[in-house]
Amino acid sequence: MPAPDFDSREARLELARRYVHIFGPTTPDAFAQWAGIPSALGRTAFAALGGSLTPARTPAGDGWILTCDEPMLRAPTVPTSLARLLPSGDAYFLLQGADRELLVPEAERRRELWTPRVWPGAILVGGEIIGTWRRAEATLTMQPWRRLSSGERDAIEAEAESLPLPGMRGRILVRWDT
Repeated sequence: MPAPDFDSREARLELARRYVHIFGPTTPDAFAQWAGIPSALGRTAFAALGGSLTPARTPAGDGWILTCDEPMLRAPTVPTSLARLLPSGDAYFLLQGADRELLVPEAERRRELWTPRVWPGAILVGGEIIGTWRRAEATLTMQPWRRLSSGERDAIEAEAESLPLPGMRGRILVRWDT
């Protein structure tokens, strides 16, 4: 393989910087896998980022974050909406390997979210993935993995009804598949 030119090196560094910002704490090998590049190029990119990275320890192992992101990551969490419907492939759950176990500890549930075909969306309640959802026209089918309180169901339905679905006329129908 020919040596990459300056432009491709700079592009790879910017890609690595953006990847760490979204997926950090992460590793050079995880970046390389995600970017579809050899592990050596992932390690080279992280080495070049050097001083802009800070080591971080997670339950899934050691990784790196952007130093400029550390204050945000250490800040107290701000309450958000009780429920969110994350679309298929959302960056929140676009993870690999052991990182998936952090979001969804149960192996059978991971298989429901990260399927070999088109992924469903994820139902996020109180910051935790608690099920999946799919859309067919104006119908959103919810598949929660646990019993939900009436407040949680109401919050999920309100989130569903607020989705900006292109070409939709009329109400969105929420169907519960429990």
